[in-house]
Amino acid sequence: MDSETLRKLKELERENAQLKPMYADLSLGHRILKDVIEKKL
Repeated sequence: MDSETLRKLKELERENAQLKPMYADLSLGHRILKDVIEKKL
């Protein structure tokens, strides 16, 4: 791999590391809301 490809890979890895907890938080929030709605119906 050339240096530009490695740089892009590292950048994507950093971005992925930031997005994973964001996704987990949103997913949990979605699950909680879904559970609340199901209990009300």
